[in-house]
Amino acid sequence: MPDPEHSAADLPFTLRPHRAGDIGWVVSRHGALYAAEYGWDMRFEALVARIAADFIDRFDAQREACWIAERSGLPTSSPLGSVFLVQARDAATQVPRDGVAQLRMLLVEPAARGLGLGVALAAECERFARAAGYHRITLWTNACLLAARGIYQRRGYVLVHSEPHHSFGHAMVGETWELALE
Repeated sequence: MPDPEHSAADLPFTLRPHRAGDIGWVVSRHGALYAAEYGWDMRFEALVARIAADFIDRFDAQREACWIAERSGLPTSSPLGSVFLVQARDAATQVPRDGVAQLRMLLVEPAARGLGLGVALAAECERFARAAGYHRITLWTNACLLAARGIYQRRGYVLVHSEPHHSFGHAMVGETWELALE
């Protein structure tokens, strides 16, 4: 689905593939931001580290990608956000799910919120997923992450499952959202 809100030339940031040092930044910023904004404990940072390590260990450039957002026009700048698209896997067996991609670890730095970055990152995942031949994108989030949920809803994702859980020191409601790419 094209993004009607922004064209690439209008955006104050660029998206690039990951490179050395980026994965550590992703883990660190997730841990720090979610602790500061939601009070989540270090088990969340550990989860992000496991997801990031799996991404690097299993990386298949034809089927998976990571994008890091940076301020446009600056040769070296601090990242403003990130997102990953990976081959979805069965949680119990880790067998790839045919035709299904998974959006993971969407993050937008507080200073970059309101610029359309989250929407652009989600749109890039969708563009890549279509080009890679996926038929559906799935993602897991928590109900308290209202901004992310809003992005997913505006992009056409549908809530398909929710379940209470206790993680990262808090009682929460986990949610699975899906987007059909046909």
